Amino acid sequence: MARAAFRAGRAAEDVRLVGIVKTVPGDRVLEAIRAGLQDLGENRVQEAEARIARSGAASEVGSVRWHLVGHLQRNKAGRAARLFDRVHSLDGRELAIALSRHAAAAGRTLAVMIEVNVARVASQFGATPEELPALVSTVAVLPALALDGLMTVGPPAERAEDARTTFVALRELRDRTARATGVALPELSMGMSEDFEVAIEEGSTWVRIGRALFGEREPHA
Repeated sequence: MARAAFRAGRAAEDVRLVGIVKTVPGDRVLEAIRAGLQDLGENRVQEAEARIARSGAASEVGSVRWHLVGHLQRNKAGRAARLFDRVHSLDGRELAIALSRHAAAAGRTLAVMIEVNVARVASQFGATPEELPALVSTVAVLPALALDGLMTVGPPAERAEDARTTFVALRELRDRTARATGVALPELSMGMSEDFEVAIEEGSTWVRIGRALFGEREPHA
């Protein structure tokens, strides 16, 4: 990460690591936290509930921040608003309204990013680039939500370099949307184990790393 930031003329501390702990055994997650990992990501709300309870019960573990990086269904917005410190995958107006309502009821402010399907991959979630300005304007004024950036998933590719055009497109889309709406969007969540260096070179501020930290994941039940 530091080398990629250096190549881009950026400070290493401007890029933060979210360790994706989907299906990783609990003892390995606690070991990573003890080693200094402060931001943990889960794909599913129901798995995060048990995971957060276990890690929080370990008295020797300092505080960590929990990120939801997978698709969020609206009927789980209430649980997500209570569990997570940041949601990377907000992708629609109704979900935003539900998250806002539940976060307000819980007396907290939830950091959110809007997921954009920049590559227009049919199997991926996210707002389209055309939908983004209106969605940003809506989310920015909702109570109890703090919108500060965008997220995308690179398209399936054989080489990390093949994801570069997607990351460039999200950064440029962020810049255009910020100018058009007047909403600052400093955060970019892009880059995973196979392409995070390219993502950092193109402006990512959050990289979501699972396999490169914890090895191959076990198949999900």
